[in-house]
Amino acid sequence: MKSYLILFAQAHPNFRIAELDALAELVNVKLDLSQHDETRPYLEVQLPDDDSARRLISRAVLTRGIYELWGQGATYEELHASIKETSAERFDVYKKCSFKFTFESFKGSRDHKSQVKTIESFSYLDFEGPINLKAPDETFTVLEEYEVSGQDKADQPKQLWFGRLIQLSERVRNGLVERYDLKKRKYIGTTSFDAELSLVTCNLAHVLPDQIVYDPFAGTGSFLVAAAGYGALTIGSDIDGRTLSGNGSKRNVRFNFKDYGTLTNFIDVITMDFTHNALRKNFQIDSIICDPPYGVREGLRVLGAKNEEKAAGREHNIVDGTIAHLRRDFMHPKKPYELSSLLDDLLSFASDRLPVGGRLAFWMPTANDDFKVTLIPQHKCLELLYNLEQDFNKWSRRLLVYVKRDESYIGETRSGLKEMNIRNFRERYFHGFSENSR
Repeated sequence: MKSYLILFAQAHPNFRIAELDALAELVNVKLDLSQHDETRPYLEVQLPDDDSARRLISRAVLTRGIYELWGQGATYEELHASIKETSAERFDVYKKCSFKFTFESFKGSRDHKSQVKTIESFSYLDFEGPINLKAPDETFTVLEEYEVSGQDKADQPKQLWFGRLIQLSERVRNGLVERYDLKKRKYIGTTSFDAELSLVTCNLAHVLPDQIVYDPFAGTGSFLVAAAGYGALTIGSDIDGRTLSGNGSKRNVRFNFKDYGTLTNFIDVITMDFTHNALRKNFQIDSIICDPPYGVREGLRVLGAKNEEKAAGREHNIVDGTIAHLRRDFMHPKKPYELSSLLDDLLSFASDRLPVGGRLAFWMPTANDDFKVTLIPQHKCLELLYNLEQDFNKWSRRLLVYVKRDESYIGETRSGLKEMNIRNFRERYFHGFSENSR
C-alpha cells in the first residue's frame, strides 16, 4: 500500500466521506476514511497503486484531486527531511520528465516571489527535465495548511505536504460543477435542484453509463440532466405536465439535454401521477434518484377528488359534445396527499422495480426540533446506506440512499412520519418549527 493525500473542495464537507465511500465501492477499492476532519480539506489515505487513486477520484464532485505523498512536516525543514527519508528512491524515476510545481494553500497564501523561493528549496530533487507549465509529464505540488487566529492570518503554514499529482477530479479537470450551474442552464424553475448536489446524488446512487435512471418527480429535470452527464439513459415523470413541457420546443426539459450535448441519453418525460405509475412492470430501472415534493410551494397532491360523491355526479358532464374527462384539455382533479404516504409508496416502488444492488436516493425534509432517526422510512428489502443532512437552520433536507438487497437480507418496514404522528411539513414550514410538532 502507498500513501496518498486527498485534497477536498470547500463545499458540503459532511457529504465528502459518503461520496468517496460510494465511489470506492463503485470502483472496487478498499479505503479507510475514518481520519477525515470536516474542518480540514486534506486527508491521508492508503491505496494499492496510482490506478486505484485515479479511478477513485476521477468522477468525484466534492474532491479536487489526489497526490502521491512524498513527505510532510510542520515546517519546510521537516518537510524536506521527510522527503529525503521516505522518497529518495523516487527522484531518479522522474529525473528526465518535463515537470512543473504548483501550490495548494488552505486559509493562507504566498506571493509569487515567496513561491519561487520555496520551489528553489527543492533543488535537491535534481530534476533534469524541462519545465513545462502547460502540459508537463508530471506535476509536483506543495500543499500548505495555515491556521487563522481571530482575524489574523498566520505568516507561516502549520502543516505541509509534498506530492506528485495523480488525478484531478472532474470538478477541476472539466469544470463540472460550473458547467451544470443552474445560473447557466437555459430551462429551470422554482423547484430546480442544486446542480452540485444533483451530481453528488448521482455518485451516491452509483449512476453508470447506459443504465436506466428514473426520476418520478422530474420537474425541470435537474437529476436527469446530471445522470445523463455520467452517461446514464434517463426517464422521468411528473404530475404537472406544464413543468415538463415548459413554454415550447426551445424551453423545456428536453432542451436542457440538447444544450448539454446529452440528447441521446434522454428517453422521455411523462405526465403521470407517480402513485398511478404507468411504466410497465418489466421496464428495467437501475437507479431511482429524486427530490419528492415537500408540499411547501403548494400543497402535495395526487390524482383524485376530495369529494368522491360530488365528482361522480360530474362524470358525464358534456363540453362541446364530448364527455369532459375524455377531452385532451381536461384537467384531472387532484386531492391532498401526505408526504409520509408518498415516501412509503416510493420505497415500495423501489423494492419492486430495482434489481438487487440497485439504489434509491431521495431527499426528505425534516424539522430540526423534532428529528429522530426513527423518522426515516424503512423497507424490508432496502438497506439504508447514507443519511446526510443539509441544514437550513430550523429545517433540513436529508439525502437518504438505499440499496436493494437479495432475499437473504432481513430488514424492517417502518413509516416513521406516520408512526410518530409528525404534523404536516408544509404547515410547520409556514407556521413555525419551534411549535409543538405533535
